[in-house]
Amino acid sequence: MAMLLLSLVVMVGSGIGLVYWLGRVLDWGSPGEAAMAVLCGVLLCLAVLILPGLKVLKPQEALVLTLFGKYKGTLKGDGFYFVNPFCVGVNPAADTQLGQSKDVQTSKLRGPRDQDASSKKLSMKLMTLNNSRQKINDCLGNPVEIGIAVTWRITDTAKAVFNVDNYKEFLSLQCDSALRNVVRVYPYDIAPDVDTTGDGQADDGSLRGSSEIVAARIRDEIQQRVEQAGLEIVEARITYLAYAPEIAAVMLQRQQASAIVDARKLIVDGAVGMVEMVLERLSEKHTVDLDDERKAAMASNLLVVLCGNHDAQPIVNSGSLY
Repeated sequence: MAMLLLSLVVMVGSGIGLVYWLGRVLDWGSPGEAAMAVLCGVLLCLAVLILPGLKVLKPQEALVLTLFGKYKGTLKGDGFYFVNPFCVGVNPAADTQLGQSKDVQTSKLRGPRDQDASSKKLSMKLMTLNNSRQKINDCLGNPVEIGIAVTWRITDTAKAVFNVDNYKEFLSLQCDSALRNVVRVYPYDIAPDVDTTGDGQADDGSLRGSSEIVAARIRDEIQQRVEQAGLEIVEARITYLAYAPEIAAVMLQRQQASAIVDARKLIVDGAVGMVEMVLERLSEKHTVDLDDERKAAMASNLLVVLCGNHDAQPIVNSGSLY
């Protein structure tokens, strides 16, 4: 603020002095008057030159400064600053946007709302990257479509600006690579004889059933890759998971068949228990004495009734039991 007031005072004073001494010079003034006019002009130029050194930062913003190609430091924290007017802000990812629902896009045409995006300031806020869905083969070779949302932020501004060409594009590519490496280790559903942890023993890990573990593993893998870029991965979440369209119908039939088999198994177990209970009750109370052949026939009839898909149509026998 002091430099702003100083530059304004110098500009006003030198401007008035320049007009005054130029008037004296035009009236056949002396060489001394011409020197004063030149001095006022120089002071006016210096005051104008100071203005580019005034910087305003909002909360959670940073500005990386270089002086003739040499890194001089980073401004952090909201406030009004004055730096060397010849210092230049550097942000190679200024024109790169990471949208909430789209991949990296670089656009030359921006509206009034995108003016801050094209500045050289770095945002220190938490940001979200949601790349488009990736088609990846799981450990069994089945193609699946998966998408993740990554929450990240800049922790080291110098590394983000100077260690990589474009830290936003670098993050997007590393997210894709880490996602592919992790997904290839897991099956979509629980499968036998599959080792997802690398300890040499089969486990129950899967993309659908172990989403929290898979997301944490993806986050750790991305963090290792972007450490050199001064980025921190706060969280990674799976936002979409499904079989690829070319095998989705077949896998749906497989899941339906598995569900039907499990349901049939439960029905049969229950029916066998009920048949055993009926035969035991009849034998205990001696209600009806049945030989082995009649017991087998009764068990068969009961199983047909209990395991059938449709309601049974009873037939009443009005004759003798035998």
